[in-house]
Parts: sequence; C-alpha cells; structure tokens
Amino acid sequence: MMPILVVNSGSSSVKYQIQDVDTGNSLLEGLIERVTNHDEAFDKMLEQIALSKIELSAVGHRVVHGGSKFSQPTIISPEVLTEIEALVPLAPLHNPGNLAGIRAAIAAFPELSQVAVFDTAFHQSMPASSYRYAIDAKLAKDYGVRKYGFHGTSYAFVAAQSAKFLGIEQQDFNAVILHLGNGASACAVKNGKSFDTSMGMTPLQGLVMGTRSGDIDPGIIFYLANESGLTNAEIDRMLNAESGLKGLTGISDMRDIVLRAAANDREAIEALQIYVQRVKHYLGAYIAELGDVNAIVFTAGVGENSAEIRSLVCANLQSLGIEIDDDLNQTRSGTNRDISKAGSRVRVLVIPTNEELEIANQAAALTK
Repeated sequence: MMPILVVNSGSSSVKYQIQDVDTGNSLLEGLIERVTNHDEAFDKMLEQIALSKIELSAVGHRVVHGGSKFSQPTIISPEVLTEIEALVPLAPLHNPGNLAGIRAAIAAFPELSQVAVFDTAFHQSMPASSYRYAIDAKLAKDYGVRKYGFHGTSYAFVAAQSAKFLGIEQQDFNAVILHLGNGASACAVKNGKSFDTSMGMTPLQGLVMGTRSGDIDPGIIFYLANESGLTNAEIDRMLNAESGLKGLTGISDMRDIVLRAAANDREAIEALQIYVQRVKHYLGAYIAELGDVNAIVFTAGVGENSAEIRSLVCANLQSLGIEIDDDLNQTRSGTNRDISKAGSRVRVLVIPTNEELEIANQAAALTK
C-alpha cells in the first residue's frame, strides 16, 4: 500500500483525499469550508488522518498555474515556492490558496516529500501555433501573455484511461476531450498529448461555463468600461462570476437549466442552444486541427452525468463520423463506457475523471 495525501487548497476551502496508488482506492477524504486560516484547517484534517491511522508516503498538491516554467510534477523546494509565488498575477484567485496549503502541509509533514502537480502542465506540449496570441511579440514575452490552458490533470487522466479503454497505445491516441462541468473546456489530444485547448491565459476563454462567459469580443470590455462606468475589477467579476449560464438564465446549475428547458422555458432553451453551439464550435475546430480522431470523450460533472447535453452536442454530426446510441447514452454508470452507435467511425466515450488519483499517481512516480 502506498497512501498519498492529495491536497486541493483554495482561498477559502481545503479539499483532501488519501489515495492508495497501488489499488486506486480512496482511503479517506474530506472538505473543510470557510477557511480563514490554513494552519487551523490543516489541524482539523490532521485529526481525521490521525484517527484513520494511515501512514502517509507523500503529499501531492494541486497547483492551478505553473506558467511556462513547469511542465512536469515537481518536488517542492524553497525555490519552487518562490516560482509559484511569482505566478500569482496569472492566477490571483487560485495560486495564493495553493501556496497557503503547501506551506501548511510542509509544517504538518516536514518529513514527507511534497509534490506540486500543475493544472497547466499537460498543455505545455502545445505548439506555438496553438499557444501564441497575435499581439505585440515583445509585450507577450515580457508579461507572459500566451495560452496556458487548464484542467490539465483531468485531461492527463482521461486521455490515458480513454486510450487504455480502446486498446490504443497512448502515443497513437487522437481525440477531442470535453471537460464539461461548472468550469468547462475542450482539449485536442494528438498522439496522447495536448495539441490545443479552449481555456487561455486564464480560465475565462473558451466554452460557456456556469458563471464564466467564455469567448467574447475583447472590444466589449473597453466598450463597457467607456459606456457603463464599470471599473476593470467590476467587469472582471462580471465576466467570471456573473456570466455564462448564470448570466443567461440567472442560475448556473446545468441540471436546473435542463429541467427548465424541458418545461418549455424559452430563456433556458436559448441558453442550452448557446452552450451547445459553443461546444460544437470547438469540437469541429479540433477535429479539423487533428484530422482523423479515435474518439470524442465526455468527462466531468456535466459531461459524465447529462445524457441530454451529450445528445445535443452529438446531434447531426454523422458527416464527421460521430453517432451515439440513444439507449447507451441514457445508461447511468460511474464506469468508463462507449455510447457510440454500432458503425460509428468515431467512438464516443464517457470517462469519469479522477484528478485526485492522477495527482497521487504523479506524486508517487516522482517520489518512488
């Protein structure tokens, strides 16, 4: 048994799980909310770990932004902490909480290896044609303005699971993975690696999300600043916390929107149309970028659990070789499954993600 403590420390919460990487089983998990002091939160977590009598082997930390510096899981040292702190301007809502959790864990477990696993790392394989923005080159270099992408830990796990499910070597696996949750993104996977992804320098770019707008004309920001009197901070909050499905309907939970749409609520119906069209937009673009693909893969809360969204996304895509079986699509299961219609040239998979297990596996591989 090799138990790895996985810590996802946010600004106001600490989520933790102990994963046995030898079996893939979760041995203990918990969530501490309304955190104002991360040391106190870790004291609560330590009480539960002590009661479990589990001897930990290492600690793996989710770190949202690794910039261009980190393309692999990394043993945390004082120098690494300094590098993560320098990236705070790129992820001001996430990296400070991640750092607080790391420091609390070092204090709590000074004898254990601490490993940072970065959400952005999987996307460091993207070519310049995918990650560069067409802006002044010097400005982009000086300030690190480029596409970084997120949900990378999830994509790493799902890509490996999908290739294994289909019996394909990962280096031969080409797919479009749709990570659809409250935060949502798409990833073009080429030869088992990230080739392109919908989130950008920040998680705001790309698909319509629970509260994030996704793609908009950047001129809208300047227009609102000039015409509405809103400050930059207010526009930032509006686009991140008051837009997306919430902006369109007043609610951010896809389950409620699907129910409202089924009851012929025109606002909800239109929101679903906007949401699905954006997903199709990226799906078609990524198939064009990749050429032949082995699979379209749905994952995360909405992708795994909403048969309605999967059906809408895959509707009328026969010309792309994508056809789903309605009965298989309606099957509710927490396991990897193929929902394709017999004869579909492209397989359509539902692969539940497990970011905690992926973080534990990466931490274990680095510390063994």
